[in-house]
Amino acid sequence: MSQLKIYNTLARDKQEFVPIVAGKVGMYVCGMTIYDYCHIGHARMMMAFDVVFRWLTASGYDVAYVRNITDIDDKIIKRAVENGESISQLTSRFEKYMDEDTTALGILPPTVVPHATAYVPQMLGIIELLEKKGLAYKSDDGDVNYAVRNFEGYGKLSGKSLDDLRAGERVDVNTGKRDALDFVLWKASKESEPDEVKWPSKWGSGRPGWHIECSAMSCANLGEHFDIHGGGADLQFPHHENEIAQSEGAFGQPMVNYWMHNGFVRVDNEKMSKSLGNFFTIRDVLKKYDAEVVRFFILRAHYRSPLNYSDAHLDDAKGALTRLYTALEGFDVGNGKTAVDWTEPYAVRFADAMNDDFNTPIAVAVLFEMANELNRTKSLELARQYRALADVIGLLGRSPQEFLQGGAGEDDAAIEEAIARRIEAKKARNFAESDKIRAELLAAGIILEDKPDGSTNWRRA
Repeated sequence: MSQLKIYNTLARDKQEFVPIVAGKVGMYVCGMTIYDYCHIGHARMMMAFDVVFRWLTASGYDVAYVRNITDIDDKIIKRAVENGESISQLTSRFEKYMDEDTTALGILPPTVVPHATAYVPQMLGIIELLEKKGLAYKSDDGDVNYAVRNFEGYGKLSGKSLDDLRAGERVDVNTGKRDALDFVLWKASKESEPDEVKWPSKWGSGRPGWHIECSAMSCANLGEHFDIHGGGADLQFPHHENEIAQSEGAFGQPMVNYWMHNGFVRVDNEKMSKSLGNFFTIRDVLKKYDAEVVRFFILRAHYRSPLNYSDAHLDDAKGALTRLYTALEGFDVGNGKTAVDWTEPYAVRFADAMNDDFNTPIAVAVLFEMANELNRTKSLELARQYRALADVIGLLGRSPQEFLQGGAGEDDAAIEEAIARRIEAKKARNFAESDKIRAELLAAGIILEDKPDGSTNWRRA
């Protein structure tokens, strides 16, 4: 098998992957800020690193995959106030919805899912280290800021020099900063907002800035120096740049060996984003398309390339995935996991593709070649190898009949009856029973969506 190469954003080149500890990989990925439903852009990011996680595991590595949850943030606070609910109620609800969406898309759960609010002591510890090293200071307004110009090498990830950043800076209304490039580590609480979420600290009560959260969570779970850090391309600057400044400034050593960034989802040649109003939630897309079709659509593009979203592209993905499933008709390949024979020629080419910076489009092309040969030879041995290879990237997990029939299986009347029992349990405030019914339906591939009017919609994963 060929040597794995990863495109390292920091080096701006593909590099052979050599883990810090032989046989083990530590990977941190910036996860969701949870105050709303996840959209297809989020799905693209989580799918990209799901594939990385799957391939590293298939390659024999023991992977510690950490994907965080940001559960304290200005947008979260604003939405909770708008909804008239607590922050924990808001974030726990949307985290549950996110987990349902990722389960439907076949995205494996990370090894560890740290929540920012559980790591405030670690954040304060890093800020204190930065202050001792002259990299953090308390401003007149009570905030603690990072002194960017005191950190040598700021801008190395994004390729931005301090002069470039100075030329492009905006007027900063926070006059407490010594330099407009400085960023907040600790936000001081305001006397005018007595109900504001805050924690005690040596600098006064407040809450952490966004960037320090990830430095603390990655260090606590993977150490001061780890193998891979990933996220969307939009996080490269300033978020990941600031993480480097914080972590390397505090600990005095390289933070990460390989920085990975996935490309944007685009609609009509514009980046999909909530601010532009051109985003599609995962839930809305799954009302129209089978979840595996959506997964296949995402995997057909290389993770670093732009992904152009449209119904036409999803329709094409559905037809292509149907061809892959049709090749398995008439074969008894079972539902269990079959070991891949990595010496077989198709598997060698599949592995070469995946070892070339996780090139799923080429790996999928190998599957199509196998499907064509299956249609000619009707070889059961090849069918089992084909199914096993597809499983490595989370495809072809159902029988051809189940996929071609639209995934039907659970009786609709039984589903509706279970939902009715759950609604009654919620009315009776029997939340344990309500959660039990939801979990049973989810295990059967049925995803629920509670509506503000008290009704519940459902769909098959």
